[in-house]
Amino acid sequence: MPNITLLRRARTMRLSKPLLSALLALAALSSGAGPAAAQTPAAPKVVTAAATPLPVVQGTRYSEKGADTCLNCHDEDADTAVHTTAAMFKSKHARRGDPRSPFAKGGLQCESCHGPGYNHSIKDSKKLPTINSQKASSFMTPAQRNAPCLGCHENSARNAWHAEGHGRADLACASCHKMHTAKDPVMAKATEAQVCYTCHKTQRAEFQRASAHPVRQGKMGCSDCHNAHGNSTPAMLAGQTLNQTCFSCHAEKRGPLLWEHAPVAEDCGQCHTSHGSPRAGLLTKSAPLLCQECHTVAGHPAVSRTAAGLPSQGGAGAIFVTAGSCLNCHTQVHGSNHPAGNKLMR
Repeated sequence: MPNITLLRRARTMRLSKPLLSALLALAALSSGAGPAAAQTPAAPKVVTAAATPLPVVQGTRYSEKGADTCLNCHDEDADTAVHTTAAMFKSKHARRGDPRSPFAKGGLQCESCHGPGYNHSIKDSKKLPTINSQKASSFMTPAQRNAPCLGCHENSARNAWHAEGHGRADLACASCHKMHTAKDPVMAKATEAQVCYTCHKTQRAEFQRASAHPVRQGKMGCSDCHNAHGNSTPAMLAGQTLNQTCFSCHAEKRGPLLWEHAPVAEDCGQCHTSHGSPRAGLLTKSAPLLCQECHTVAGHPAVSRTAAGLPSQGGAGAIFVTAGSCLNCHTQVHGSNHPAGNKLMR
């Protein structure tokens, strides 16, 4: 109603439109009428920038009491709940009399491998996980986790780590090695293969076959043939070639021989499989099928020897397919030094 009265007076006084608008606004404010006047101006919002999380990096300050500080909390393995303190002190890393050991006089003890550990607990929200835990869940990259290990264990056997399969797969030293034990499982022939089988499951099955290298008996380890830390050879072989690797044990097959069997000098893998086979001698195929891959008319009619030649099939020449097949006569299959051994029969 006050606005209507004001309009009537404005007509009588013949006020201009700008002045009339100002009077109407003033009247609305004084009377509390109108949507604009009814709303109280809101206080301006204070926008605070989100706190930028501090980068998680390795610490720089060492603990004052070394291992005594660490062992107050780390008296057992957090993953397995197995007490590891005593076993760790039986390892080579804890020998005080060895100047190369982290626990030698003047050494940094636990922090030699795990890095500066002062104030690293993640239970307190104000502290960051700045320790090198050497675990796959660590915030550090495999290269950063490996740095303390390679600081002592860097030699020619590990020069190719970054270029070979394990390094390219972003594995860390602790992926295979256990430092807090009296004896690292991967360093013993009897237990080494079990560590490798964690990833190489196909090879586990192959070593269970009837004919296999004595790995499951604990007489051989994977490292007898492979260099797990890398090598400039196929499959990280310990030797420069497959044959050189095989000859390290099978020296009698090396030669030189008067009469050589060509595959022996070229590649053992042409006839043999490395890990295991259902056939005797780790053969890739049974004779005569294996022999017939290369020999079609070698002193015999060019007839493919198959199961049709077995006595039960009424076939002739069963000697070519039964028992040792070709090896019934050609016994010196790897080569012969006999003057009359050109057919590898003596």
